[in-house]
Amino acid sequence: MTKSPPPNSPYAGRWVARVRQKIIAHGGTPEQARHAVKKSRHKEKPEITYMPIPFTFPPLLSDVVDALPADQPLYLIGGALRDMLLGRISHDLDFGLPTLNKPSEALKVARQIANKIGAAYYPLDSERGAARLVLINENGTRDVLDFAAFRGKTLEEDLRGRDFTLNAIALDARSQKLHDPLGGAADLRAKVLRTCSPTSLSDDPVRILRAVRLAANFQFKILPETRKAMKEAVSSLAETSIERQRDEFFKILEGEQPATALRALEMLGILPEFLPELATLKGTVQSAPHVNDVWAHTLSAMGHLESMLAALSPEYDSSKASEFHNGLLVLKLGRYREQFAKHFAENLTTDRSLYGLLFFAALYHDVAKPLTSKSENDGRIRFLGHEVEGGEMVAERARKLHLSNDEVDRLKRIVRGHLRLHFMARRMLEQREQDESGERSGNPSRRTIYRFFRDTREAGVDVILLSLADLRATYEHSLPEDLWAAELDVARLLLENYWERPAETVKPPSFLDGHEVMEAFELHPSPIVGALLEAIREAQAMGEIADKKAALNFGKKWLEENK
Repeated sequence: MTKSPPPNSPYAGRWVARVRQKIIAHGGTPEQARHAVKKSRHKEKPEITYMPIPFTFPPLLSDVVDALPADQPLYLIGGALRDMLLGRISHDLDFGLPTLNKPSEALKVARQIANKIGAAYYPLDSERGAARLVLINENGTRDVLDFAAFRGKTLEEDLRGRDFTLNAIALDARSQKLHDPLGGAADLRAKVLRTCSPTSLSDDPVRILRAVRLAANFQFKILPETRKAMKEAVSSLAETSIERQRDEFFKILEGEQPATALRALEMLGILPEFLPELATLKGTVQSAPHVNDVWAHTLSAMGHLESMLAALSPEYDSSKASEFHNGLLVLKLGRYREQFAKHFAENLTTDRSLYGLLFFAALYHDVAKPLTSKSENDGRIRFLGHEVEGGEMVAERARKLHLSNDEVDRLKRIVRGHLRLHFMARRMLEQREQDESGERSGNPSRRTIYRFFRDTREAGVDVILLSLADLRATYEHSLPEDLWAAELDVARLLLENYWERPAETVKPPSFLDGHEVMEAFELHPSPIVGALLEAIREAQAMGEIADKKAALNFGKKWLEENK
């Protein structure tokens, strides 16, 4: 049995050629190792062996192998294998298999495996032989397994047709040996991003977005030749489907350092091709207390949002809240870690997360400022109504990206509502200055809290988080401590009502429905019925109505006053 080399050994994961127990050559495949020997010692007969990398295989891999037909080769390829080499856990496994020019065989194998491991089966592309299995675990998480016929006659031909060398590594599912003809494992260790071929990006320009995502997620350096190829392929991005562009872009928003990735996309000239309305943000000047133009402010808000969400996650790392502002954030809102996690675990669609959607809203929260910019006589620049206009603009862009109606609505509510916390916090500070009797003076009223969630609905949590990040980005290091504390107090009060007392002020139970209102007050279906029901709900939130009888009395009085 071959002894595993140290993880940092140059031979780990390589095929080596030995002569008299001495390694004289190596390669990413057995053929490469054997060919390297022939160059220097063509008369020698080397022993070709594999030097394993000590890493943990996902348990599901064994289940897949056990379900395979006895004579069927299968290879784990791409992101899951890359993550394994980096010590990360992946729940998305991509498999490739030879089918002897019969792509339908891949579908047959995938269906057999699905039946044996209890996964749902979905054919993705019958002509090319691609299928997806989805396995729902007992804890609610899911594993996604994609199976596809080789994109070529051989494994190496398939790997050479992929995007980047770090994704062009294959693991034999049976022997658990790597095949790495392009040196992807070495590039992983060196933290460099290299294309598999000179035409990798021109063949599929969406890979430009993927390059930026990988660089941001893993802190990889994009090699100069790769960067040059990315710039040359940008003009062809529009020729690809908007759905593929959208999906790759949302992976950027859901990944590490989205603000850094956006800076890279802007520098590469990709944003004008993909999200053209954002181009006008750069250079749009703002008055104090803003310290940056609109584009720099937007990227800063995204950076602060990422930092805040990390500090509020259940996997809390005290080092992420070491500076004052995040420290106070944790002190005020840290009690809601589990609620935040549950909020972001809920999806409006299986394709995108609420986390990514919030970052998209952050990217667009000030998109209408260039259109609404107006200089006053005192020299100040104002952007009156930019949140309303911005809500329409983000909704329009979301529809062009073919997002769902629920996602469009969520984005619109977030952008429209992102100033409301600022107004509440400033009102609180003003009232506290006038009334020094206690810390809780000036708190938003029950009516204000009710109306906030009436208008924002489930997006209220997202609005709160974006507002806090927006405030940080507005002032940066000059943010007054009392203003930050006041905004956090407002955020805590809103979240307290939303998560701890929803039946009191957020969603009070209905004592009357539409039919009962029409019957009690002899009304016909009309807007007045909806207005009356809303007035009753608001009165409940204010504590003015406690039962059905009180609701009827309130309704009678309201109708008399609003005839």
